[in-house]
Amino acid sequence: MLQVNQLTKTFGSGSNKLQVLKGVDMNLKQGEMVALMGPSGSGKSTLLNIIGGLLAGDGGSIELGGRTYGQKNPSSVVDIRREHVGWIFQDFHLLDNLTAVDNVAVALELSGMPAKQAEEAARIALTKVGLEDRMDHIPDQLSGGQQQRVAIARAIAGNRPLLLADEPTGNLDIASGKEVLQLFKDLCHDEDNPISILMVTHDPDLASNADRMLLLNDGKTEASDIRSAWGLDEDDGGEEE
Repeated sequence: MLQVNQLTKTFGSGSNKLQVLKGVDMNLKQGEMVALMGPSGSGKSTLLNIIGGLLAGDGGSIELGGRTYGQKNPSSVVDIRREHVGWIFQDFHLLDNLTAVDNVAVALELSGMPAKQAEEAARIALTKVGLEDRMDHIPDQLSGGQQQRVAIARAIAGNRPLLLADEPTGNLDIASGKEVLQLFKDLCHDEDNPISILMVTHDPDLASNADRMLLLNDGKTEASDIRSAWGLDEDDGGEEE
């Protein structure tokens, strides 16, 4: 469903030049949740930003939903962000004065969906994440876990096939984090419309519950497990991805 081929990215120039991605190869199948781990500064967020069309890579390519990109400016891959990729961040990025349903609907309207259709899609998405009884609440009336569910509903409301999650449980307590993890599993295993999730996390419990783990190390990804991701074992027990 997602194929990344030899993706490279360098920041700076001259003596300040830093090659962050050195030929990343990876793939995601439909309905699969993959955890991406690695040391701080290893390029995990950079990789997500290029896949999500927010940043251009220097070399290589990405194939998603029949589109090939990776080196194109963000302005030329607007359709990737609108139609193919939903984002979940550590911070919920909700508008304080809008209800849950309006927070989801306004994002759809900004992408060009008519208001009435956007509200209907928002209600369907909020029901899917278990907030059918909280649709008319503003963020201050919701717990942290519920606010993150609104953010997830916003990400999936446009029926995008890929969800990019950057530390999605970073601001949540343990119980809320487990609820979000279960929701991710349910979304991946939805028989009618399974989505794929690529999730950056430092949480070993979250990562160990994914279908696969990848370790981003020295600019490349390799198959991993919890022990090697945390530097506890020299042998990762898997082949390079």
